Amino acid sequence: MLQFGRGKDAMSLHDFIRDMPKVELHVHLEGSIQPSTLFTLARRNGARLPARDLEGLRRFYHFTSFKHFIRVYMTISSCLRTVADFELIAYEFGASMARQQIRYAEVTFTPYTNVQNTGLPFDDILAGLNEGRIRAQAELGVEFRWVLDIVRDDPKTRLQVARWAAGAIDRGVVGLGLGGTERGHPPEWFADAYALAREAGLHSVPHAGELCGPESVWGALRALEAERIGHGVRSVEDPALVDFLREQQVPLEICPTSNLCLGIYPSYAAHPIRRLWEQGVYVTVNSDDPPIFNTDLVGEYQALADHLGFSAADLEQLSLNALRASFLPSEQKAALEQEFQAEFARLRAQHVVTGQGAI
Repeated sequence: MLQFGRGKDAMSLHDFIRDMPKVELHVHLEGSIQPSTLFTLARRNGARLPARDLEGLRRFYHFTSFKHFIRVYMTISSCLRTVADFELIAYEFGASMARQQIRYAEVTFTPYTNVQNTGLPFDDILAGLNEGRIRAQAELGVEFRWVLDIVRDDPKTRLQVARWAAGAIDRGVVGLGLGGTERGHPPEWFADAYALAREAGLHSVPHAGELCGPESVWGALRALEAERIGHGVRSVEDPALVDFLREQQVPLEICPTSNLCLGIYPSYAAHPIRRLWEQGVYVTVNSDDPPIFNTDLVGEYQALADHLGFSAADLEQLSLNALRASFLPSEQKAALEQEFQAEFARLRAQHVVTGQGAI
């Protein structure tokens, strides 16, 4: 493994990844709830779990198939009942950010499912989420904002979600997402909702090009005027699309381990992120649903180093890519970039880089 320095000051590339500042753009709040937090929620709300203890719940969490993934997701949602629950999961998400040196994140949340499951008004749920978000910022020094997503399996909810999102720009919502089953639910079905959101000043960040091919990405770009693409890995199958993404520098929110778990690619070696990177496509790296896929953002960066030869300099650039592709105000983004560059320089100065992949 690449080492920084020698003797007691030696630092592996894994250590560097752990300590470097990061930004995450594609991560689902409900899919980030740790088994220990879910166990707490279930006990206080009297919800039934498919396991009797925490260890059993951890085993249940581990991804086995897409059908199992949906079952885990629905189990998680069934344990969220009160405004305090939403405050807790937001704060716990912030704690996870702090542990990984993630300074800023744009976090996807599925409002319609949670309103339907709890019977709580959307405004009450968002208030709980923001209590946790603001407390995490004050206590832990991390910042995150919300992307509210439409579940494409239930297109009739699209305008309601878009209205909720448009009415919450002053409460931490920055974008409108589009999740759920990509096959059979093309982006074009949701053009009216995205038009409403854009008119209100929201950003367009739909999922596309994950389980479906390049036509889904083209649809998101043309019909939804996507500013970033959630996943987008299958763009690699269309050279004209790759050229367009490179020329326009449309960021892709790539989640490598998620793609492997869902069977889109059989291994890291087969994953196209390196090819897209080398072709000049704007790449960011993300964790999607971390505990379900047995990963986190640190793990995603480490996988790129271990399996695909990304160097420390490459990983710094990926971190800056995510920061620059975020929807932070330009002044705040510039200030954070200065902080990031200073921290990268400090890490390089403390630990001389030697061996393969040197900066």
